[in-house]
Amino acid sequence: MSARALRLAAAMLLLLAAVAVAAAPAAKAARPMLAGGWGPIKDVSDPHIQELGGWAVSEHVKLANDGLRFGGVTRGEQQVVSGMNYKLVIDATGADGTVAAYGALVYEQSWTNTRELVSFARAN
Repeated sequence: MSARALRLAAAMLLLLAAVAVAAAPAAKAARPMLAGGWGPIKDVSDPHIQELGGWAVSEHVKLANDGLRFGGVTRGEQQVVSGMNYKLVIDATGADGTVAAYGALVYEQSWTNTRELVSFARAN
């Protein structure tokens, strides 16, 4: 192989390596959430997330009859399964007017219109 061909091959390898290094962060950022892994809910103010939180409080009240009133979802995580699991931290007001944080685990499968309140408890 001539010296010119070696320089050209080396330059092409260097260019390919630079493109691969530059593209790696973008590829990582563009990846969808993997099934089974928990990830943060990026926008808890999303109307669907707030509606899920209100629904969770309503379902809890049906069982506990404690008069809890939904305030808002303050943070949460989601997990892709055959549907979606949501761990929500919800501010709610008790019958005595005290505001407290509650944790709710909600399972939702949109294509079957399934929604289940898996757990609901006052956060520590």
